[in-house]
Amino acid sequence: MWQKTKHGLYRQFNFEDFTAALEFINQVGDLAKEFKHYPRLENEWNVVQLWLITHEEEQNIGQADEMMAKAIDAILDNKLKNQTIKLGNKNENVIKEVKMFADGGSRGNPGPSASGFVIIKNDSDEILVNKGVYLGITTNNQAEYTALKLGLEECCKLNYRTVHVFMDSLLVINQMKGIYKVKNRDLWPIHNAILSLINQFQHVSFQHVPREFNKLADAAVNKTLDESIDK
Repeated sequence: MWQKTKHGLYRQFNFEDFTAALEFINQVGDLAKEFKHYPRLENEWNVVQLWLITHEEEQNIGQADEMMAKAIDAILDNKLKNQTIKLGNKNENVIKEVKMFADGGSRGNPGPSASGFVIIKNDSDEILVNKGVYLGITTNNQAEYTALKLGLEECCKLNYRTVHVFMDSLLVINQMKGIYKVKNRDLWPIHNAILSLINQFQHVSFQHVPREFNKLADAAVNKTLDESIDK
């Protein structure tokens, strides 16, 4: 996910090895020639960092930077779609792009709380992970944020490189997008932890959905709460 900084649009890319990172750098170089817009670039083995800024606009982020960022994202999208590995004599598709639905709930706010997340293959309705976690006594917003963090940690562990996050919490989604400020100090640590976690992926997007489109994650939350409270 691109971040707006005082040095321009910034994003870190992590690859499997130096060869993959170098291939990406060469593709970015071809784009730079095409756009006549040259980014600042740093590379250390499998990690590539890019900064995009328009010098003609007094070191501000301009339309050319936004367009270049989208073109760079397209390189990764095409790479992920075509990525396969060989197992024996068979080619099997590697799951690199997923959808994640996350939700959290507190019965009392604060009260007994749980987080739930469901990870689904991006190109089908196949459920890969469906998990609920009991949190103890906390608030609804903390449970929502924890669901997002736990889900992204699971995606990272399973080596999914692109994650499309869907949540019915408008607060969490807009804070992750940078539209809303995080005013609640209790949420600062987990918000910052999620920002650091995002840097381990090639791309993470955030989309708000109505509650009726987040039923699977909501069901994971309520099932976990029912089982934990009964015990």
